[in-house]
Amino acid sequence: MDKDRKQTDRRTQTEQVRGYREDIRKAVEVMNRGGVILYPTDTIWGIGCDATNGEAVRRVYEIKRRVDSKALITLVDSDVKVQFYVREVPDVAWDLIELAEKPLTVIYDGARNLAPELLAEDGSVAIRVTREAFSRELCMRMKRAVVSTSANVSGSPAPRCFADIAPEIREAVDYVCTSRRDERQNPPASAIVKLGCGGEVRIIRE
Repeated sequence: MDKDRKQTDRRTQTEQVRGYREDIRKAVEVMNRGGVILYPTDTIWGIGCDATNGEAVRRVYEIKRRVDSKALITLVDSDVKVQFYVREVPDVAWDLIELAEKPLTVIYDGARNLAPELLAEDGSVAIRVTREAFSRELCMRMKRAVVSTSANVSGSPAPRCFADIAPEIREAVDYVCTSRRDERQNPPASAIVKLGCGGEVRIIRE
């Protein structure tokens, strides 16, 4: 009986991994075509796209009914990627990222290699290094930063889980990921800090 159960568990795990990989493959394919996706992150479910594609970023603003003067967060899968998108990363950033006990979004001055539509008016960019398995793999397979903004119309409550996402948001994107849909309580939104050029740290959201 135990042997049968173990074999069943292994088959289930294998099927889950295959489904997970196929989900990521489809999501990356859509973003590479300039499409917009709905996907699970290290915090709440997010609306995402290729962070280097200005047209795709504009579509995200349209879906959220949000003015483009408000910058969007972008996810990367490693510390190295941060340096590709920021001209000069203050040393304190690495300490903050390493010591953070929850997902941490850092706002950096001097953004580069990203769609201008993604940036704040002062040229800064909000980047988070995700450690969560799905979003990390997604960013790695995409090979570019991925936009991550809460899956709700601007001004409405952020969804606590996939079931809370409004139908109009699900219908507006080009692909809805199938992974992690059955979770009933996703982690809360990330902490946010802004770094000045001199290494000053300002807490935006704890």
